[in-house]
Amino acid sequence: MTTVAVRPVLADRIVRRSSTATNIALVGAGALVVGLLAQVSIPLWPVPITGQTLGVMLVGATLGARRGALSMLTYMVLGLVGVPWFSNFTGGLAAVMKPSFGYIIGFIPAAFVIGYLSEKQWDRRPMLAIAAFGIASLIPFLTGVPYMWGVLALAGNNIGLGGAIAAGFTPFIIGGIVKWLLGAFTLPLAWKGVNYLDSTATK
Repeated sequence: MTTVAVRPVLADRIVRRSSTATNIALVGAGALVVGLLAQVSIPLWPVPITGQTLGVMLVGATLGARRGALSMLTYMVLGLVGVPWFSNFTGGLAAVMKPSFGYIIGFIPAAFVIGYLSEKQWDRRPMLAIAAFGIASLIPFLTGVPYMWGVLALAGNNIGLGGAIAAGFTPFIIGGIVKWLLGAFTLPLAWKGVNYLDSTATK
């Protein structure tokens, strides 16, 4: 029986040689991408709309489950120790007490889930990519909304579950759908581009 080398995600097709150093570089690059997109921000209270979630989805889908999750863990940990790449160039342990920090926690499982689905080749066809990005896009809200509610309650502003959903989910629906669809169509196009380049290189 022969063993066939499988390159399940986009990063493995672009970076042909896999090594520990390469994987560390990819994880760091993914964290940097999210940090840069976090500065694309529309200020809202209590949580701003940023490009972070689009970055999380693209990084997770491109790197795969483990590297995607590690990239988001790196983003969170380095931000907490002071790297100013959270929204509005902020960082430090004080971020833990911000209403938006729960979303950052949710980036880790979100990147893992979309990375896992990409390893199953959901990122190569538009309809499956739409489903993958949609599923993963909801995950940060599962941690973000309750966390925001808790932080505000600790600060003496208990807005209740309905208020938390109204403040931490509802305003992001339209922007989230736009980012969701943008990401869902970007990955299949990227795969087509890579496959085309591979086919022309072998001619």
